[in-house]
Amino acid sequence: MNEISESTGSFHIGQVVMHRRFGYRGVIYDVDPSFMLSEQWYEKVALSRPPKHRPWYHVLVHNADQTTYVAERNLRPSADPKPIRSPFIESYFQRFNGRFYEPRLRSN
Repeated sequence: MNEISESTGSFHIGQVVMHRRFGYRGVIYDVDPSFMLSEQWYEKVALSRPPKHRPWYHVLVHNADQTTYVAERNLRPSADPKPIRSPFIESYFQRFNGRFYEPRLRSN
């Protein structure tokens, strides 16, 4: 997992978010301080051309067995307090406390 300070990014690991453009909910499980995938991926997938120098978030998608990589400007906090259903939740989080997911402690 990459570390990012709260002042650098608008969202944090364990936060439930909604994608502004596509409307799906999810939970952030990792953060990159800037775009970290290939230029080829960016050209093919990031069609709205979000800034690469801002944070990008790894998100577990609700009711799906997939993850997404999302630019900060394409996310907003979710107003829905319900938990996220993903087969990967237990790999990253201990529990949902009603507001956010508590990250699972990992050993190095």
